[in-house]
Order: sequence, then structure tokens, then C-alpha cells
Amino acid sequence: MRKVGALATALVLLATGCGASGDDGGKVSLRVLWWGSDTRHRMTQEIIAEFEKAHPNIDIQPEFTGWNDYWDRLATNTAAGDMPDIVQHDADYLREYAERGALLELDEYMPDVLDPAALDESVLGTGEVEGKTYAIPTGINAYSVVADPAIFEQAGVPMPDDSSWTWQQFIDTAAQISRNTPEGTYGLQDIGFVDAGIQVFARQRGESLYGAEGKLGVSDETLRDWFQMIVDARDSGAEPPPSRSIEVQSGNVDQSLAATRTGGMGLWWTNQLPTVAELSGRELQLLRFPGESERPGMYLKPSMFWTASSKTEHPEEAAKFIDWMVNNPRPAEIQLSDRGLPINTEVREHVVPQLSPADQQARKFLDEITPQLAPPPKLPPPGSPEVQDILVQINEAVLFDRMSPERAAQEFRKQAENAIS
Repeated sequence: MRKVGALATALVLLATGCGASGDDGGKVSLRVLWWGSDTRHRMTQEIIAEFEKAHPNIDIQPEFTGWNDYWDRLATNTAAGDMPDIVQHDADYLREYAERGALLELDEYMPDVLDPAALDESVLGTGEVEGKTYAIPTGINAYSVVADPAIFEQAGVPMPDDSSWTWQQFIDTAAQISRNTPEGTYGLQDIGFVDAGIQVFARQRGESLYGAEGKLGVSDETLRDWFQMIVDARDSGAEPPPSRSIEVQSGNVDQSLAATRTGGMGLWWTNQLPTVAELSGRELQLLRFPGESERPGMYLKPSMFWTASSKTEHPEEAAKFIDWMVNNPRPAEIQLSDRGLPINTEVREHVVPQLSPADQQARKFLDEITPQLAPPPKLPPPGSPEVQDILVQINEAVLFDRMSPERAAQEFRKQAENAIS
């Protein structure tokens, strides 16, 4: 089922009553919905218990699921007029819910209830739609290159100077690693399956994946050059053969080249570094994207957001819970970087000593690159999750020579614009 379509239907049917809260002897009850791993579920419930101790008049009813079922569940709840009071949100879906009136405008509760004073200004505005705040980021990360120094050393290839390297040097370096390591080890995991890669590449050219009024903002030339680079990586041996790339793409993180010690480089979000490093059992290194020296394309991205239902019967208490999650040090002490490095810059510094070595590396990397980064892009238009699915299909077709880079650029534009129109 197309999730955006389900959401549109759900919001048309949105009932006027709140889907969650009732009072019990003067006690306010709020439902909180989030997605994540079992570890996140455990940590969030521990945080909720701490919140309830500090706010004995508020009872939190936790609801959680995995990512795959999350958005269908939220759309179904919304259609039934039963949207939870507080919802963990993702950038790809945020604009759709906000524009259809499902989310609470939080400006009314700022700064008295929800204080933004210490929140990272570089990403705080990403929760705005048409100048109104509907969401508060939980933390920050950036799409980056993750390198395995042990594989570089095995190949006899020096670590690149990421302050000045080009895209051609990136591919050439990966190909050299593939040539100089045992069979089954490659310089690069295919980079064409995630739309954030195209976003950075386009921004380095003064474009953006999405432009004004929900249209594509990337040119045919840039799309063609992107897909040509995928072909070049394949043909040079920089990355695995197509069948192996598809196998890796369809697997979990533990099947990635980095996790299995069979890849010199790959593209990952910085908050994924601890997981990948733990799976590999090695110290990995974060690098800037190639091409950043000419025009920055990398950006800070909110890991996820906290939002509240526009129909909640207890908007002030909902805002109070969001404030606790982003401004109180106790949640950060429990979840550390699970929802990204904390958006509250003071809390971020507070938890640094507790962070794992990989988390500390991510924090240091973000501190180093932030002054040179481009501003975050605006929220993607409704339909962007489907664009990601389209990209996966087209990248696979390019890998198997079912489409030329020129045809892939045209087909991507056609299907993507149809998805977001």
C-alpha cells in the first residue's frame, strides 16, 4: 500500500475528538507513539517512568512498533480519530501531517512550556512548515563517508584527505582498494540506493533534490552524472558486482560490507556509526563527502522529531513531555545517541563522557564540519518516501544495464514527479 495515499485518506477522515486522553481522578493521560528497536523501546519506557515520577499528575501510555508497520498504523489511527497525543515523526512524513492539520502548532507553548533557548539553531527550524513550528528535532546527524582504516592499510592505500578530495578520487581510491585486497573485499558499498546521496551531490552543484512548491530541484544533467558514477564504480571494480550489491542492499546492517569487514568505504548517517563499528569489531573513521571543498553539500539532519496531535485534549501537557525529552538531561543520560546526538547543546555536552568511543567520534566529527556545512534543506514534500523506493528500483536497473544513465535520469524524474505531485 502506498503510505502517503493511506495518510491522505486518513487525514480526510480525521475526527474532531482526540484519540488518546482521558482524566482519571484529576490525572492527565497521554499516549506516546514511537518506532524503533527493542533497545529503544526499553530505554524510552525507562525515560517515561522518570517523567511520571517528576510529573505525578501525568500518566503516559506507551505505544511502539518497528519502522515497517509504523506509518500504516499511524495513518489508521488518524483515520479513526485515534491519533496518539505525542508522536515520534520522520522528516519524510512531517509536512504531509502538518499541512493536513493533524499536528499541534507548538509556537503557542514556546518558551513558557517548551523552551527552545538551548536547542541547536542549525536544525531547530527544520520542524517548521509555512513559518509555524509543528515539530522539535530529537537530535542531529549527517550523511557521511565511513571508512575502515584496517582495509586501507591492508590494501596499501593511504587514507584520503577528505578536506579536498574529488568524486573521481573517491571512485579511484575505492577501485584501488578492490584491486589490492583479497577476492570478496571491495573499496566501496554501492552508494546509489539512498536519496540522501543524491541530495548532497545536487547541493554541491547549487541544486537540491526537492525545489520550490514540492517539485524536483535537481537537473537532468546532475541525475545523469550521478547514475554514471554508479556505472563507473561498477565497471572499475570499486564496488561489488550488481548481484552482490543487491544482496547487501536487501539485507540488514549486519550484512553490510562495513559490518562484515569486506568494504573499505560506505555512506552512513553519523548516528549509525556506533552500530556499524560494533558489528565490525573495528574502529571506523568518519570522512567528509568528496567534492565538499568546492561547494558544501553536506548538512545537519534531524535524526527524527517529536510532535503532538492537533486534537489532543491536553496540549500543554503534551508540550511539557516534549520539553522533557529534549531539554532534561535525564532522558539523554538514558538514551545517549539513540535518537541522534541531543538537540540541546548543553545536554549534548553533559552526556559526552558517557558516550561510546564511536559516539564521541561522531560528536567530534560533527563539531568539526558544522561551520562549513550548507543549511539543512526544507522538509521534503508529501510522496518523498515513494521517491526513495523509486530510486532503489532505478539504481538496480542501472547496475544491471537495463537503463543507461541518461534513461535513468529521465525515468527517475518522471516517476518522482508523479509521486510528489
